[in-house]
Amino acid sequence: MSIVTSQQLARYFEQYMKTEVTFNMQVAGATGLISRNIYLKIQDRRLPCVILSSSMAGARVIASVSPEVSGELDQANGRLTLRWCFKLPDKDEPIAFFVACHAANLTPYATKDPDMQLVTLEYTQRPADDLILILGMLLDANANAHRRKDERIVVSPETMKKLGLDSREAALVVEHIGYRCALRDISFSGAMVFVVGSTAAFAEKHIALKISRGALGADILLAGIVRRAEEVGGHKDVLALGIEYEGDIPMSYKLLISTYLSSVRKAPEVPNG
Repeated sequence: MSIVTSQQLARYFEQYMKTEVTFNMQVAGATGLISRNIYLKIQDRRLPCVILSSSMAGARVIASVSPEVSGELDQANGRLTLRWCFKLPDKDEPIAFFVACHAANLTPYATKDPDMQLVTLEYTQRPADDLILILGMLLDANANAHRRKDERIVVSPETMKKLGLDSREAALVVEHIGYRCALRDISFSGAMVFVVGSTAAFAEKHIALKISRGALGADILLAGIVRRAEEVGGHKDVLALGIEYEGDIPMSYKLLISTYLSSVRKAPEVPNG
């Protein structure tokens, strides 16, 4: 692992160690979590579980814990581990790793099933670098979405590669009508696209923007409203649309923008004189 990556991991661990990430469907999809391959390993027993949330210091999972299993948890004596599994876009095979932990608390989760428990885990050692990187990137993306929400990225052949986009081409849906468009620039808060059509067809309309990532990931769907519709270079049939996003921004999109912004270092200032 490179020096830069090691420094990044150290920053993530120091800054976000106790910050919890909730693994809802959107986060699970954005991280490539393979839920069916997650389990607690209690000595020689595998106990399937569902990840609710995790920080770099612990996790909360749901599992069916019988009285027998509960006793094994109490007597694990440092032989309890949580197995994680992810399918990352830049790797051909899933990655999997174990994190040593102990069960700090068990809370009934379903009244109709007394064995179903919410298990609070505390990690007993620093987790694998892969988990620190995945959680750190998610938390950085959320922070950047607020701190750097208006920084625009011009979509060019150079930036497309860093963004993980196959093409500038995207799609718009306006009042159930689909249009092809080209990305001009994107940010956490909105986008500008080029499209063929009339101003009346787009101005102040609610739209859906679909950005394709090809083999690099699933399509990203963003809801928004057209705040500006202007002719391009005197061509009445070509418009530049200024789109402002509405509602929750998909985590996969936050990661796309945040990863790019984090990779671009600011040019050093040249002293006057």
